[in-house]
Amino acid sequence: MELKRVVTKDGSITYHNPKYDETYHTKAGAIAEALVKYVQPCNLDELAKKQKEIHILDVCFGLGYNSLMAIHVIKETNPDCKIMIYVLENDKEIISKIPGLDINMPEFTIIKDFAEWVIESSGKHLHYNKGDISIDLMLGDARDEIKKMAKNKIRFDCVLFDPFSPKKCPELWTEEFFKDIRLVCKESTVLTTYSCARIVRENLYKAGFKVKDGPVFGRKSPATVAYLSQTLRG
Repeated sequence: MELKRVVTKDGSITYHNPKYDETYHTKAGAIAEALVKYVQPCNLDELAKKQKEIHILDVCFGLGYNSLMAIHVIKETNPDCKIMIYVLENDKEIISKIPGLDINMPEFTIIKDFAEWVIESSGKHLHYNKGDISIDLMLGDARDEIKKMAKNKIRFDCVLFDPFSPKKCPELWTEEFFKDIRLVCKESTVLTTYSCARIVRENLYKAGFKVKDGPVFGRKSPATVAYLSQTLRG
C-alpha cells in the first residue's frame, strides 16, 4: 500500500491512504487542525497549571500531530508537567513517515525519536520514555486494546479521537467502542474529534457522553467536543 504525500495549506504534510481513500488530516492545515480541533478544546493549558501529570489517549496516532501539539501546549504552560501518552494505532507504515517530516518545533524531536524507535522495534506493545514524557504504543485493533486498558484501570485526562471517517471506518465510531473509551475516562475527561456526524454524536450520547459543537476549521461544519463533567457547558 503506497501512501501519497500531500502538502496542506499551512505547509505541513499529510498523506493520502488508498485503502480508505482519505487523507489523514484536512488539507486546510494538518498541524493547525491538531491544535484547533483537538488540543485547544481539551483545555490542556489550564490543566497543566493544576496538575503535575497529564494522561492522554491518542486514538489513531497517524503522523503524531495531535500528540505533538498536546506536548507543545502543555510544556509551553508548565515545563515541569509530566506527560504520559497512550497511543492506539494499527498501521506502522504511517508512523514510518514521521522521520521524513520537517517540523520546526522543539517538541517534534520527541515525536521523531519515538517514531524511529518504533520502526526499529518489534512487538505490539512498546514503551518509550524521554525525560518526563512517556509514550506507550499499542499496535493492533483499537477495540481490543481499549478493553485491556480498562482492565488495567488506566484513566485519561483527554482523548484525541482521530480515526478515518465514519463512512470509511465505521467500526471505530460505534456505541460499543465509545462505551469502552468511557471506562478509561475520568469524570473531568474531554474527548475531541473532527466529526460531527449524527451517528457519531448519537453513539457518544448513548455511551454516556454529553456533546457540543467544537471549533470550525477547514470546512463549514464544526468539530465535536464530548465530555462527562458539567463544568464544560457553554
